Amino acid sequence: MKARKYFILISTITVTSILLMALVWLGILWSFIIVAPLVLMGVFDMIQKSHTIRRNFPLIGRFRYVLESVRPEIMQYFVETDTEGRPLNRILRSLIYRRAKKVNDTEPFGTQMNLYHSGYEWMEHSMYAKQNPQEIGKFPRLVIGGVDCKQPYSSSLLNISAMSFGSLSTNAVMALNKGAKMGNFAHNTGEGGISPYHLKHGGDLIWQVGTGYFGCRNNDGTFNEETYRDNAIRPEVKMIEIKLSQGAKPGHGGILPASKNTEEIAAIRHIKPGVAVHSPPSHSAFSDPIEFMHFIKKLRDLSGGKPVGFKLCIGRRQEFMDFCEAMICTGIKPDFITVDGGEGGTGAAPVEFSNSMGMPLREGLVFVHDTLKGFNLRKDIKVIVAGKIITGFHIARALALGADACNSARAMMLSIGCIQALQCNNNTCPVGVATQNKSLVKGLDVEDKSIRAHNYHDATIHSFLELIAAVGLDGPYDLRREHINKRVGMYNVLTYDEIYPPVEEGCLLKIETIPDNYQKFFKLTRIR
Repeated sequence: MKARKYFILISTITVTSILLMALVWLGILWSFIIVAPLVLMGVFDMIQKSHTIRRNFPLIGRFRYVLESVRPEIMQYFVETDTEGRPLNRILRSLIYRRAKKVNDTEPFGTQMNLYHSGYEWMEHSMYAKQNPQEIGKFPRLVIGGVDCKQPYSSSLLNISAMSFGSLSTNAVMALNKGAKMGNFAHNTGEGGISPYHLKHGGDLIWQVGTGYFGCRNNDGTFNEETYRDNAIRPEVKMIEIKLSQGAKPGHGGILPASKNTEEIAAIRHIKPGVAVHSPPSHSAFSDPIEFMHFIKKLRDLSGGKPVGFKLCIGRRQEFMDFCEAMICTGIKPDFITVDGGEGGTGAAPVEFSNSMGMPLREGLVFVHDTLKGFNLRKDIKVIVAGKIITGFHIARALALGADACNSARAMMLSIGCIQALQCNNNTCPVGVATQNKSLVKGLDVEDKSIRAHNYHDATIHSFLELIAAVGLDGPYDLRREHINKRVGMYNVLTYDEIYPPVEEGCLLKIETIPDNYQKFFKLTRIR
């Protein structure tokens, strides 16, 4: 017998029995408080046409959707192992939580990693390791600013990556910014503009200017020099970052769901409230590499000479090389370049873009570093990376591959309470981090979480310096690709300088020295 017939039969028998029993005991009619809603839901299931499961299995078919709704929690808490979780596994999440809470972050009984599985990486330690990280300086800093920069910035090696107010809640923004102030590291505003919550605690800001020009736009969405200048000269703003693309959805533009676009957020961004906001996929202020370089100069001049750079996920490599040639042609260079990897995260992105668009971080970083070096530009431009930077080893690997500093978004979110509930795009974040629901935001205590953001940053930098000391180096920038090994098969191990052979300084400036893997990007008329 089909489920529909069972439901009709059982419902008929139940209702009839209650009515018959009511002839001798009227109190039984109170059972309709429970029975009637169940019967009505089942009847509705049979007549609705949207869900076949509910139509064929009245009432009991609803359990399928209940179980589906709690599947992420079941997987996270009961099914996945410590090394299987995605985007971040339980080992990494637990490490962040422990460091943020300043509790024991050591691991008992040895590693859980499979050391003989392809992809496993390790650093080469030295018999002449340093005694402790203090020998190489507890908090090394990086000065960002080229010859045309009048206000260079002394940056931490680990900063908060771009996350907009709107994507994050008021309390989350304040907690991160106050933590940055306490730990003397920088907080990237994301492309959503500078909010009062970014300014309240006085933490150093990297103001990101995206394709929507939020906070510096005209009514038609074009760039506004006057409002840009007003924000750029703020003392809290230490650097300006032009966002060309991001790893999670390169070539797509940002998305702010209508449920998150409150009147306050709309006022900050200079847009209409209550509607979904899609940032354009490309900039309207420039249309070619030469114009882009002049736009960089304009932003630097309007800011009073602060460092200006750009962020991108590498797509067509030829286009980045065009940027390099434009730098040589115009003499205008960015002060820094932020390389985002295809593994970067966001609150909302089309699945195809997250999974199948954009170059992964390691390949993107190596390409940017080597290309700048080949054009003899690397010495003038700092390279920052973002894309699953969680531990001290991740920082060490990035610097060995060519980076100068790192940004982290998801780790910083976890440090202030994110539980990887994967509800960032629904305005239902249960811990008040990625939501504008005031009742949920109230649960995030700014004072407590700011301390945790500071603790996580401090402990991660310390662990990074311990690795540098173990390798026996004098400082972070002595790291080279040869210091890190990667298993590429059961019986085959390569160092990163074997996987990514380094290029010679200036080799892309002369036709006779262009490496083979760059030959296809050049024509004779392009060589200068």
